[in-house]
Amino acid sequence: MNLLYANDRPGEYPPSWYAATVDPLEPFAPLDGDTRADVCVVGAGYTGLSAALHLAEQGLDVVLLEAHRVGFGASGRNGGQLGSGQRMDQHFVEKQVGRDDAAKLWALAEDAKALVKSLISKHDIDCHLKPGIAHMAFSNREVEEEHAYADMLAERYDYPHLEKLDRAAAQALCPSPKYVGGTLDMTAAHLHPLAYALGLARAAHKAGVRIFERTEVQQIAEGSPAKLTTAKGTVTADHVILACNGYLGGLNGKVASRVMPINNFIAATEPLGDDAARVLTRDVAVADTKFVVNYFRLSHDNRLLFGGGESYGYRFPADIAAKVRKPMTEIFPHLHDIRIDHAWGGTLAITMKRLPYLARVAPNILTASGYSGHGVGNATQAGKLMADAIAGDAAGFDTMARIPTTPFPGGTALRSPLLVLAMTWFSLRDRLGI
Repeated sequence: MNLLYANDRPGEYPPSWYAATVDPLEPFAPLDGDTRADVCVVGAGYTGLSAALHLAEQGLDVVLLEAHRVGFGASGRNGGQLGSGQRMDQHFVEKQVGRDDAAKLWALAEDAKALVKSLISKHDIDCHLKPGIAHMAFSNREVEEEHAYADMLAERYDYPHLEKLDRAAAQALCPSPKYVGGTLDMTAAHLHPLAYALGLARAAHKAGVRIFERTEVQQIAEGSPAKLTTAKGTVTADHVILACNGYLGGLNGKVASRVMPINNFIAATEPLGDDAARVLTRDVAVADTKFVVNYFRLSHDNRLLFGGGESYGYRFPADIAAKVRKPMTEIFPHLHDIRIDHAWGGTLAITMKRLPYLARVAPNILTASGYSGHGVGNATQAGKLMADAIAGDAAGFDTMARIPTTPFPGGTALRSPLLVLAMTWFSLRDRLGI
C-alpha cells in the first residue's frame, strides 16, 4: 500500500480545521525535465523545509521535491505541541545512550525549541505560537512519578521549569474528572502546525530553494553524484536528504526497517464560547499519560482540538469523528453531544524506542525520521542538523545518529502485526489501570 495515496487525494490538503484556517501558497509546479543541484531534499514537511532553508541560507543550490503539497503530511496535521526534551524521558534516554550523550540530547532538545521560536520570529510566521504544555496523569502513582521527574530535571539538568500540579491545581487548569495531577511546562509551546509549515516554505522559497510539488520520487540511484528519478524528470545532486518520515515507502530499505508509519486522528469541535473554561482555563496545550496519548488544546477561535484514538491499520476509518469522540468524551463527558466540525487523520512515524532515527544511509545520503509524535521541534532541528552536516559541521547530527535504533522484528513484513499486538496490550493496560 502506498501511503502517499491510501487516504488522501493527490495534491490536496486533508479537510482539516488547519487547512480551513490558513492562506494556502500558490501551487509549485511539478518537476518537468532534468536538473542539477548541490542538494536534493525529498519531502517538504518540517524536516525537509528546515533542511532546504538552512542549506540555501548557506549558499547551496537546493531542489526540494514533494509528492503532494508542502506541509501535506504529519507536519500540517499534528497536534501542534512543541514539547521539551526528547520523546522519551531522560531516565530512558540515559539508559539508551549513557549520561554524557543524554545530557547532549537534552541540550539539543532545548535548542530545538529555541530554533522553532527563532524561525517563527525571524521569518514573521503567523502561526499562533503560545506558551505552555501540561502533562496530565490519571492516578496518584503517576502523579508521584511526574513530580519526581520534575525534581530530577531540576537537579540533574538544571531545568526548574516543570511546575508540579496536585489534584486541585490540575482541576483548576483542566477540569476533567479523569485527571488527578501532573506538571505544567511554560517553556514548551503550541502552534498552528500547517501555518508554521507554510511559513517555512515561504522562507525557503525566498531563500532560493527550488520547490517542486506533485513530484513523487520513484527511484534513487546511489553514487557520487546521486540521481533521483520522478515521473517526468530527474535530479542529479551531490547530496541527498531523505525527509519522508511516514511516507518513505520503498525508497530506502534500511530506513523502512527502523521507521514505521502509524495513523493518528484529530477532531475540531464547534466553537465552545464560554464553555471553553470547562475544558481549559488557560491557553495551554495538554498531553496525558495514556499509551495512546490524548492531546488537546483550544484553537484561536475557541474550539477544542482533540487528538486521540487507536488505529490498527493503514486505512483511515470511515467515521474519523466517531473515532475521536470516544476518547474525547472519556476525558470530557459533558461534550458527548458537542458538534464536531472537522475531523482528519494523518500518518506519522515511530521507531522501536520512540527516539528519532538519524543516519547516513550512504556517504552522501542523510536521513531523519521516526519522531514518534514529537516532531514539531525534533523535525525542524533534524533538518538543520543535516544541513549543518553537509556544510561540514556534523557534531549535532552525529550525536543524534548515535541513538541506537534497532530494526523492527521481521522488518517491514512483521512490524505492523507486532504494532497491533502492542497497541492492544497497552490499550487494555490503560483501561484496567495496570
